Amino acid sequence: MSLPLARRMDGVTSSPVRDLLALTARPGVISFAGGIPAPELFDVDGLRAAFDRALDGESARRALQYSPTEGNPRLRGLLAARLAGRGLPTTVDDLLITTGSQQGLQLLSTALLDPGATVLVEEPVYLSALQCFQLAEARIVPVPGDAEGIDPAALDEIAARERPSLLYLVPTFSNPSGRTTSPGRRRALAEVIARHGFWLVEDDPYHELRYRGEREEPISARPELAERAIYLGSFSKVIAPGMRLGWLRAPRGLLRRVAILKQASDLHTSTVDQAAAAEYLAAADLDAHVRRLCETYRLRRDAMLAELPAITPPGTTWTEPDGGMFVWVTLPEGMDTDLLLPEALRHDVAFVPGSAFLVGEPDRSALRLSFAAHPPETIAEGLRRLAKVLVA
Repeated sequence: MSLPLARRMDGVTSSPVRDLLALTARPGVISFAGGIPAPELFDVDGLRAAFDRALDGESARRALQYSPTEGNPRLRGLLAARLAGRGLPTTVDDLLITTGSQQGLQLLSTALLDPGATVLVEEPVYLSALQCFQLAEARIVPVPGDAEGIDPAALDEIAARERPSLLYLVPTFSNPSGRTTSPGRRRALAEVIARHGFWLVEDDPYHELRYRGEREEPISARPELAERAIYLGSFSKVIAPGMRLGWLRAPRGLLRRVAILKQASDLHTSTVDQAAAAEYLAAADLDAHVRRLCETYRLRRDAMLAELPAITPPGTTWTEPDGGMFVWVTLPEGMDTDLLLPEALRHDVAFVPGSAFLVGEPDRSALRLSFAAHPPETIAEGLRRLAKVLVA
């Protein structure tokens, strides 16, 4: 007889991406499932030098000790300067360093959501955000949208009816759809949020991974959202996910409350990783490194988009992202990607079924493909394997 768990666990679902990792780790599998950066592009030499400096002489005593919950002041200062370059005026006191941006979501869910509170999301939506909101026992309500992002008129109507606590968005190269909210939509959404007076949680981990077009200013930069916008980011996609370094930019009153929650969670994020990240940002040319990432990922995106017409059945559609890591594919009505996944794994190729990213009625004809981790020739081979499942 199993012992009981907390009731809040009843509504929490496992991440299919994490569940797939064991299956896709076997030799020979080409996985388009995980949104992971290409390991061969990690700046290993630059990071090794940064850790060496962080652990040199007197610096080692600080890097190996406990540290403030808010995070390394030098790292926050360097990060604040980068955010200012995005149009987000930021000081050290506006930032909290988190153990990956996922921890930021978890802390915000605890700080902002009582059981039964309403959270509005775009659809499809980042599935790990869903886990955080489920753990908070929130009501999750999707807002319809199109290729330009969520519909401001629909948001206005739903906000008036549901009285939400927050809206969660990944407006730039969304995970999983790859879509980017247009500048006009960003302005309109900010007006709706300000008028109804709920929080915006803007998750922006892919901001710097742009392959075409002009860079969009974060919605959080809109002046009408100065006291209700929370901006999350991460070094995982541009430096290394293994360092588990993210950040949270928020109004200072909220930031103080979130820092208390972080004290209860893990005291502080890894001191030595923060020190090494500060050394790296101070000495390395991160902008040049990001340009190399973008040049490589652009070729990989293009390789995937070029192959899709030949490996999918007639009537299939897909997004063509301007950046990020993902292509969202919608197969003809009647096809079920949950049922197709086991067959794909038998052909040594993996994807994530679209139903995992949907709150309402699941669209079982959709799937997410990630192109970042594989060179073009591997992408082509993986899609040829997938064709055996999709057009058999």
